[in-house]
Order: sequence, then C-alpha cells, then structure tokens
Amino acid sequence: MDGKLAHVHGVEMRDARVVVIGASSGIGRGLVKVLLEEGALVTAVGRSAERLARLADEHPTEAHGCLRFQTADLTQEESIRATFSAIGEVDHVVITAVTPVYGAIGELDMARVRELVDCKLFGALHVAKHARFDPAGSLLLTAGIAMERPGPGSAPIAAVNAGLVGLMRALAVDLAPVRVNTLSPGWVDTPVWDRLAGAGKERILAEHARRLPVGRVGSPRDVALAALALMENGFVNASVLEVDGGHRLIR
Repeated sequence: MDGKLAHVHGVEMRDARVVVIGASSGIGRGLVKVLLEEGALVTAVGRSAERLARLADEHPTEAHGCLRFQTADLTQEESIRATFSAIGEVDHVVITAVTPVYGAIGELDMARVRELVDCKLFGALHVAKHARFDPAGSLLLTAGIAMERPGPGSAPIAAVNAGLVGLMRALAVDLAPVRVNTLSPGWVDTPVWDRLAGAGKERILAEHARRLPVGRVGSPRDVALAALALMENGFVNASVLEVDGGHRLIR
C-alpha cells in the first residue's frame, strides 16, 4: 500500500503532523506522549510558555525533531491565525483546552462563563478558519459528560459542550473532506480536579470510581488512545466518542 493510501485509511500515525492545543496539561499532555510513542510529528500549543517548557523537559529526545512548541491563545483569532501560519499544513488538530466554570446559577461569574465560551466555541471556530489541513486529515474537539449527564452547578459547561457537538456537525460539512469528530470524556483524573476539589480530590475520585461500571475513573492516556483511534480511522466523521467508563448508565 503506498504512503498516501495508507494515510487516507489511517494505517499508522508515523510522521503524521499533529497539533495539540491545550497540550501542557491533563488530557492534552497525555495525548502528546501517546502521539510521540506512535512516531507522530507533534506541535504542542498552549498559553503558558512556562508550562510548555516543563512539557519539553519530559521529552528531551523528541524535542529535537518530533516535538515542537507554539505559544498561542485559543480565544484570540489573530493568535491562532499567526500560529497556523507558522506551522503550515497539518494532518490533524486536536483541541483539549478548557476553562472550566461551575457554580449555582445565581452565583455565576458571567465574565468567566464568557471565557469558557470564547475558549471552547470561538476557539474551535478560530482553528477551523485558520488551520491548513491535508484533505485526508481531521479536526478533533473535546466536549464532556456534562452535556448528557449534567450535575448541579454544571449549566455553563453542559451548554457549551452541547453547542460544541452542533458546531462539529456543521464543520464536518463545511470542511469536507476533512473529518471533524468530538471526544466526550467522563470523570478523568487531571489537574482540573485539583482546582475543583482541592484536598478532597482523592476521596471524590474514589467515590466516583465506585459508581462507574468499570470501577475506576479515567486517565489522560485512556482519552488519548480514543483520540488516536478517531484520527487513524478515515471513515469516522461527525461522530461523538464517549470515553466515560459507562458514566451514562449510572443512576
């Protein structure tokens, strides 16, 4: 099978040009590791140069050829335009960045809610507008379980995640033949929980694990492997892949 046909059918990720936005933490950080293991050429994008530098320290060998870094703000169109102008053509872009906002309706900080919308919805639009994809490539968005199983205080993230799925379907039409898909993680052990739960993180995640059919919460690697499957399969398009350990089944 020649190289181009192999690429179309997603036989492997070796030498695939992949941009991970939100790469310096959590799911994005885990995805960078998995992609490097697969031999992809990765550009890690994040807002914090300091956090990207820590990511570089974790992969000193790959940084010489397989891993590049770009500092950019997903909420600012000009920043994303300049970033993709510098990167050039890509095979896949994965957006994992999020600015989580939770709280009772009567106590919501609406400025922070707008930041969430700017990050997840406008950010995806900025990428769709300015990224230069190989026609056999894909754009992968990240939503989450709150859009299907919202809990108390999750109205902002539930609404934005649901909107992201609608945007995915429209972009799959507008960007064709480039594929557009969405990951929907459930409870995953990432630094977001340090901010949400503080010292109670381990106890809360243990309680969540007992409720899930699989008996554990997810890891960034779990989600990264799901992302890899969506990038590799050239016939999956406009689809949402739940990576939630059966969260939708629990009462």
